[in-house]
Amino acid sequence: MSKPIEDYALLSNCKGSALVARDGSIDWMCLPRFDSGAFFSALLGDKENGTWIMRPTEEFECTRKYRGDSLVLQTFYSTAKGKVCLEDALIVNTTTPYLVRSLIGIEGEVEFETEILLRMDYGSIIPWLRKTSYGIRAVAGPEEIHIQSPVPLTDQRDLKSKGRLTLKKGDEANFVLSWTPSHQSDFIYQDNPRELIEKTYHFWNTFASRCKYEGPHRNDVIRSLLTLKGLTYEPTGGIIAAPTTSLPEEIGGERNWDYRYCWIRDSTYTLYAFLSAGYKEEAEKWNEWLLRAVAGTPNQAHIMYGIAGERRLPELKLPWLKGYQNSSPVRTGNAAHRQHQLDVFGETLDTLHLALKNGFLINENSWRIQKCFLEFIEHHWHLPDEGIWEVRGPRRHFTHSKIMAWVAVDRAIRNAKLAGFSAPIEQWVALRQKIHDDICKNGFSSKKNSFVQSYDSETPDASLLMIPVVGFLPIEDPRVQGTIKAIEEELSEDGFLRRYIPDPEREGIAGGEGIFIPCSFWLIDCLIMLGRKDEATKLFDKILSIRNDVGLLSEEFDCKRKRLVGNFPQALSHIALIITAFNLTKIHGPAIDRSEIEDE
Repeated sequence: MSKPIEDYALLSNCKGSALVARDGSIDWMCLPRFDSGAFFSALLGDKENGTWIMRPTEEFECTRKYRGDSLVLQTFYSTAKGKVCLEDALIVNTTTPYLVRSLIGIEGEVEFETEILLRMDYGSIIPWLRKTSYGIRAVAGPEEIHIQSPVPLTDQRDLKSKGRLTLKKGDEANFVLSWTPSHQSDFIYQDNPRELIEKTYHFWNTFASRCKYEGPHRNDVIRSLLTLKGLTYEPTGGIIAAPTTSLPEEIGGERNWDYRYCWIRDSTYTLYAFLSAGYKEEAEKWNEWLLRAVAGTPNQAHIMYGIAGERRLPELKLPWLKGYQNSSPVRTGNAAHRQHQLDVFGETLDTLHLALKNGFLINENSWRIQKCFLEFIEHHWHLPDEGIWEVRGPRRHFTHSKIMAWVAVDRAIRNAKLAGFSAPIEQWVALRQKIHDDICKNGFSSKKNSFVQSYDSETPDASLLMIPVVGFLPIEDPRVQGTIKAIEEELSEDGFLRRYIPDPEREGIAGGEGIFIPCSFWLIDCLIMLGRKDEATKLFDKILSIRNDVGLLSEEFDCKRKRLVGNFPQALSHIALIITAFNLTKIHGPAIDRSEIEDE
């Protein structure tokens, strides 16, 4: 049985990632990129799909933490005979990806065992193993993995590699895994693995020291910033939604998606999070990635892209993996990349507006993209789409999508005036008003005194919390307050919020989902704008309490099982945490800044 999602901690070198369980086993690892085929896949199956076990041979208890403000993970094992620390780190700023696992004796004497099951291509391929003078070499097709071991690793008939060693106080034993293309076979023996860990620790610590947040939740904000940096593909600046695929939104359900890609809908939030915390360089790289990714004709714009801007993300099912706690199917790729979502244009132009306000240059190419987007919106805003939640079923007139079409036009008008670019302003102003009128007429239910999910529905949707935040209507408007009230009453579970009420028959996907953590942060932002700060603070603290022991959040939370669910750790959850912390601390936080659009 798979371990609880909250049992895992993230390792990253800003190119690839690994998840380490509470007991020290690595059950998920993708190198050299976040979206590479995993060679430890026990997370989505069982031990035979690949894992690296590291533990004492006798009964033990363990605790763990990240060392300081870093992604260097420390796991402390205590037995009746002694205590040992395991430090794990994916090494940053190297051409060859390295994982270092360093055992350090703290007191007494502890016998340790290691067991390595390498299974390439998501657990489907058992590699060819060869013993070497330094450890083992594993080859399968295009990939080659070397493991440098301080003890002999014995061959097993089932192609597992095992070893044992004893550590006393002050002893040190270092294991090093490296990945290379098999046609290069470029192994370099590491004489001082501890030096690699210290270099990586310094990298993360230096990054954290740049944080400008000084409020009561500084440690929480820094941990979320470190997570966000860990989900950034350094060569391009793209930020993945999560480093995992197919962790279910409901245990045993079918809502299992690959999140190792970059979603446009997160762009404005990401920029606000980085800029608010003082990370302008990271914000600029993300903004540059966005411009490269969306370049092209508007009808070719996608809701998500690969980490280098790839547009084709074909969705496949992996039948040999039984899924996290039997939640099948396991998928790679994401068919939602083909969906039509109007909010993409609003999110893109809102991001570029924020960038312009913060001194980022908008060149002629950027402005050409914006004008093309506006031409597309003018002719397509009235058509149905799949919406922000990527609902799989017939297209609908989602109210949030129309609102973000309004945002696209509004921000283009303001960008033209701010940057001095020529534009058909009067035509755009008329279009903006037309969209606004249509939404207020068809997206608002007088019966419910609330905006609703789509023009043909009477159901609420947490995405409508964006209405006051993006400046569509002021927080004081009774229609906005009625919407917030309806969302609180109908989508609340144990104080948290669901995204919407799933309709399996209409969507064609079985199973439900947990509460959606970012939506609960959005509610806090609205409560702050309403002046209900005590309620906002209470809910913020409640969300912090569902993080795991090393401060990580997934996409969703199962209130009945008290379990994190969905892909993990989730960038949008941590981005929302950062922004909401600023909203709670500053008189004029990001939510107010985004809603108070400057006068034209």
